[in-house]
Amino acid sequence: MSATYFVETLNRNKEVRRRQAVDQLPIRIGRGYDNDVILDDPHAAAHHAAVEEGADGGLLVRDLGSRNEIFHGGTRRKKLAIDGQTIFRLGQTSLRVRCADFAVDDEVADGAFYAWEGWAPAMTGAALIVCLTVLNTWVGDTKKFELIRYLIAAVTALGLGMVWCGFWSFANRLFGGSARLGRHLFILGCGFTAMQCWGLVSGAVAYALSWELFTRYGSHVVIAILSAMVFYHLLHIKPDRARLLTVSAVAMALLGSGMMLMTNYNSNGRLRDQLFMHEHYPPAMRLSADKPLGHLLRDAATLKANVDEERTKSVDGDESGGNDSE
Repeated sequence: MSATYFVETLNRNKEVRRRQAVDQLPIRIGRGYDNDVILDDPHAAAHHAAVEEGADGGLLVRDLGSRNEIFHGGTRRKKLAIDGQTIFRLGQTSLRVRCADFAVDDEVADGAFYAWEGWAPAMTGAALIVCLTVLNTWVGDTKKFELIRYLIAAVTALGLGMVWCGFWSFANRLFGGSARLGRHLFILGCGFTAMQCWGLVSGAVAYALSWELFTRYGSHVVIAILSAMVFYHLLHIKPDRARLLTVSAVAMALLGSGMMLMTNYNSNGRLRDQLFMHEHYPPAMRLSADKPLGHLLRDAATLKANVDEERTKSVDGDESGGNDSE
């Protein structure tokens, strides 16, 4: 049967690693150099299998007496009817055979923003990191102004950011074909900005309205932002896996929040992060009504009674333990 066939070698993700054209059937496949398709696989026989025309006019792959045979659908077979979608394994090599007239899917729309590459996103991301680091240093600075402190903070933050983005750029180059350092630096800058804005806004709202929920569980929002950052880093490496990456990012956020809750409960017996709001703003920002002094005194009395009760239980337990030992 004369036609042009393509034998495709696939990786673990079912992506084509190599594609070899063969003019006619049968197609001999194996590790020997006299085959039409040579496999660099120690688990493949010298003459492992042959692709030939079946009785129904379709394609058939037939084992040539190898030890490992043809693996498909969880079983080993002597022969297997195949079409352009069938993936089978010889040794540890996954293969697929397609004819030249195989109908491929329609092209996928390219939504990549190629104008936003190189220095522009890199400088924007670096500027966001440096400016926000300097701002945070200035807000928390209670000493006499010294430029060196701001420079050290900015250089440290930028250095750590470059290490983070360098890792993702290496992965992008390894699995995506290009480093795209600028894009990864921009993603980091945006994520850093989102975390800082959340910290400022949540602290101000919690102080103004006495909504302690914003500070006691605010770390879960930070975990969600980190998960979103990882999602966009991975999306630049594998843009065709958006659905899988979305599920992975959501699972990562839920797992991180669960671990945070368990850590808090194990440390202090509570699920929340803090017992009080540590952010203090000008009194003019307070919008909620002040509570009467009597409420504070009543809460303090209740707390004292609970503490005294616990201390009494501890003393009684120690005394009973001492009597038993006697």
